[in-house]
Amino acid sequence: MSNIVEMRVPTIGESITEVTLSQWLKKDGDFVKLDEPICEFESDKATLEFPAEAEGKLIYVAKEGDDLEIGALVAKIDTSATQSNATQSEEKPKVENTKVAEQVITTPSTNDSMKGVASPAAAKILREKEIDPSSVDGSGKDGRITKGDALVAEKTNAEKMANDNISSVSTTATFGRTERVEKMSRMRRTIASRLVSAKNQTAMLTTFNEVDLSKIMQLRKDYQEDFVAKYGIKLGFMSLFSKACAQVLMEMPDVNARIDENNIIYHDYVDISIAISTPNGLVVPPVKNVQAMKLHEIEYAIKELAAKARDGKLSLEEMKGGTFTITNGGVFGSLVSTPIINEPQSAILGMHAIQERPVAVDGKVEIRPMMYLALSYDHRIIDGSTSVTYLVKVKQLLEDPVKLLMEL
Repeated sequence: MSNIVEMRVPTIGESITEVTLSQWLKKDGDFVKLDEPICEFESDKATLEFPAEAEGKLIYVAKEGDDLEIGALVAKIDTSATQSNATQSEEKPKVENTKVAEQVITTPSTNDSMKGVASPAAAKILREKEIDPSSVDGSGKDGRITKGDALVAEKTNAEKMANDNISSVSTTATFGRTERVEKMSRMRRTIASRLVSAKNQTAMLTTFNEVDLSKIMQLRKDYQEDFVAKYGIKLGFMSLFSKACAQVLMEMPDVNARIDENNIIYHDYVDISIAISTPNGLVVPPVKNVQAMKLHEIEYAIKELAAKARDGKLSLEEMKGGTFTITNGGVFGSLVSTPIINEPQSAILGMHAIQERPVAVDGKVEIRPMMYLALSYDHRIIDGSTSVTYLVKVKQLLEDPVKLLMEL
């Protein structure tokens, strides 16, 4: 009987045919135990840990950064080896060729001290920003470096580099012209491919309108404390916008539909994909059955998905689906934009920054909190009049939230 167990890329999901080996969690030659994570795969949707399928000595086959098809050989495990004749990761592996970007962060085999050891999410940030984990103070259990510690270190490192650059310029009056090349991450490559596909494969147009948020803001001001006291979460803009969009989508099924070759698929439910910015790129996990949810339920769902997305813990199941998308560029200060359709969906709503502007109200000029709305849509399935009507109906519900809450 062979003493070698081959570790191959497992089937991850129906639409995933290739992954990237983002980092090894164990060193070549380490003794690994059954189900112990040995490496991380990055797919176009999520980052996944790959557990050992046997106990024994780990033998590398693939390298960090390799693109691997489903079924490709990743590593081998020599089950005849014992812990005494195989190395064990007690310390962080040394950086080869002085490239911190290639450093592998591993977990000690004992719990005596986790100092200098980073969680997978934190390790990814430190590796991408070329920060030595030994220079980071961990606030986690036994000194473990958390994602929050990594983000603080990233900010501190950026400020230090900026100050160093200023000092260098002031003393030498010279400017560098260096360049560096980095391989695009699996997620960034997928995002790029899908954006180009959306532009090339759909007849995409965008219609604009603006909404007066005076009553929405007054509603939040009047009932925020009661809302928090009862539900333990704040009433945000996203739940109100999601509810308004869902209500109108149920009235106008064309905007909630999608094209499948020569067929149109209509949905009697609304799953709204929420665009969430993460360190690795934009993800759009859906909140399902929004048409049947209450505001606090939508807030909880969005908060949970956002936390998982930023920690890299979204499952493939949580990334599936969606019949309509909302993206909020306003959180970054965007005043107006043309969002790109999230295929195979047919429409996406873009929210923007709230600005106080002078507007005419009953023949008088008043200062109101205004937001531009943009609806990008696939003209193959949604007519121009339909898109304009949809956006106007959403605007009317947001400007009169009583109608929204009464589902009128």
